[in-house]
Amino acid sequence: GINAEYGMLLCKIMLNSLEDIQGVVSGKLALKYSGRSLEAMKAIAAAHKDRSLSQFERLKSEYSDQLESDGLIRGHLSELYDTLLEQNLIRLIEPFSCVEISHVAQLIDLPVHLVEKKLSQMILDKKLFGILDQGNNCLIVFEDPPPNKTYPAALSTITEIGHVVDSLYEKARKIH
Repeated sequence: GINAEYGMLLCKIMLNSLEDIQGVVSGKLALKYSGRSLEAMKAIAAAHKDRSLSQFERLKSEYSDQLESDGLIRGHLSELYDTLLEQNLIRLIEPFSCVEISHVAQLIDLPVHLVEKKLSQMILDKKLFGILDQGNNCLIVFEDPPPNKTYPAALSTITEIGHVVDSLYEKARKIH
């Protein structure tokens, strides 16, 4: 019962269905299992809604017994933190075409090496288009590239070839 309740809350948080959380925590099942663990999940949901990394970190240490004991919850919270960090970084660098990494780190209140590592990962994962200029310690942001139309065109061509082959097969079958 209690693990299902936490799992449901965690799913709502991960799916960004934050408006559904109030219904889950005020239901009969939640009242039955209310306690520190449920408070922890509600607080994590509030931090996620506010997009606050510092609040998220503070809550992870404040409720460490409840949040760190279960490997599944710990893994999902780590993923949630990464998602939150990416969203905040994208929001912060959006107005810039070139910005110093130290400035971004100061704005987000994290060490420079962590911000640089995350920006590098986001560039490699194609979540951010740009380069890290380590000589000048800055991030140069590019415009999003136009979508590549080669793949849809090739897929369409292959589909049409498939129709031609099917029709030729039917004609050949009728001859024999």
